[in-house]
Amino acid sequence: MPTLADFLTAAQWAGIVTLITGAIATLGFIFKWGIRFRFVGITGFMGVLTVGLFALSLVPISRVTIPGAVRFATVYDSGATNVVITVPAEITEPELIATLQQAASDLFSSGRLGHGLDSQLTIRARTVKHPQEGLSQLVYLGEVKRSLFDRNDDNMEISIFRENLI
Repeated sequence: MPTLADFLTAAQWAGIVTLITGAIATLGFIFKWGIRFRFVGITGFMGVLTVGLFALSLVPISRVTIPGAVRFATVYDSGATNVVITVPAEITEPELIATLQQAASDLFSSGRLGHGLDSQLTIRARTVKHPQEGLSQLVYLGEVKRSLFDRNDDNMEISIFRENLI
């Protein structure tokens, strides 16, 4: 994964290329080259790219990896306070806890809509069980509630529905 220093180096090189294409565009206008307008576009694009790379060098990009978490898929996300994920039917309780913690970390966004100061994001984990042939049943295995406002929420509430685990 690229580090902040890598993005800063890329931003510096992109800035140099931006200055070079800007100089070529200026020369194109002075000497009335037919390609001058293309270089204006290239310079504009390189300027946007340079600013983006520089911004990435300022803000740390970090993703927390919880040991023991299994892969999950988001099946419903209201964009506000409710999310449903699906997990394998054979998941164990420690894997479910780790997966709920991973989902709470991955699905946190400061742009989610909250309703008041004590709003919480609720993430429910479900699976599909087949009690008999030709019959499928959605079963909720657990849920986690976390703060919508604090990225490093130490007070997450994890509930496991043990009666639904295999």
